[in-house]
Amino acid sequence: MSDEYTPIILFAGLVAVLWLVGMYNNFIKRRNMIEEQWSGIDVALRRRYNLIPNLIEAVKGYGKHESETLQRTTEQRVANGADIAQRAATESEISRSLNSLLAVAEQYPDLKASQNFLGLQNSLNEIEKEIQEARRRYNAAVRKFNTLVESFPSNIMAKMFKFQTYNYFTLELATQRELPKVDF
Repeated sequence: MSDEYTPIILFAGLVAVLWLVGMYNNFIKRRNMIEEQWSGIDVALRRRYNLIPNLIEAVKGYGKHESETLQRTTEQRVANGADIAQRAATESEISRSLNSLLAVAEQYPDLKASQNFLGLQNSLNEIEKEIQEARRRYNAAVRKFNTLVESFPSNIMAKMFKFQTYNYFTLELATQRELPKVDF
């Protein structure tokens, strides 16, 4: 009698093993997507770093304090291996310094009208849009992975193989402006 159930038991075991392998591979695929999306953020941030010295030079005579602050901040930036929260904090600090630097331009019409400065400011706007888009893609990949880690039954496999949730990447950008309050 046990011989007639052996093929059914073997088939059920094979299905279970294939399901586990598929789930494990799904974790690996999602983790790799997060790493790929992070590299997109990193590339955009590097482009911003490369633009900063030119912005500092353009504003140097007008806003010495802001230029020095931004230069110090970028020199102290966190290495690539830093965790997401630490990197986001550093990048937000750089964004605040950039925002101060751009505010200096508002006070000096001849700087604001300079073609060099306008070109740099437009480049910064483009780069910040790229950072924002890369951040959206990264956070979407993180959301999918975290859902997989926290959902049943995949959470059991996540615990078995020590898959843990990732942090979202939040960043305040230098070109973002707060909306003014309007009272009626």
